Amino acid sequence: MAEDMKKNGGFIPGVKPGKKTAEFIDDVMSKITLPGSFFLAFVAILPTFASLAGINSNFAQFYGGTSLLILVGVVLDTLQQIESHLLMRHYDGLMKSGRIKGRSSSAVGAAV
Repeated sequence: MAEDMKKNGGFIPGVKPGKKTAEFIDDVMSKITLPGSFFLAFVAILPTFASLAGINSNFAQFYGGTSLLILVGVVLDTLQQIESHLLMRHYDGLMKSGRIKGRSSSAVGAAV
């Protein structure tokens, strides 16, 4: 992956290309993989815990596990598409504290 990044002109800010980039990517992947696998295991067995807590098992199976992961993925993708559309149109973000900063309010008022 580090070699592909180097060939295509990509880089990680603050990390030298080549061996240092490969080490950085390996370190980050090592830190992310274990907690991510624990989280996925927890989400997979969440319907079982819900059934033990007295929730109807059909309801727990329908709203737990895989469907929860799909729901979160779709919501995140939809928000990313909305943000990219707003950025393309030079609008301010959905929220004042959002990542997107379009035109400032003074520039919009002056253009009108």
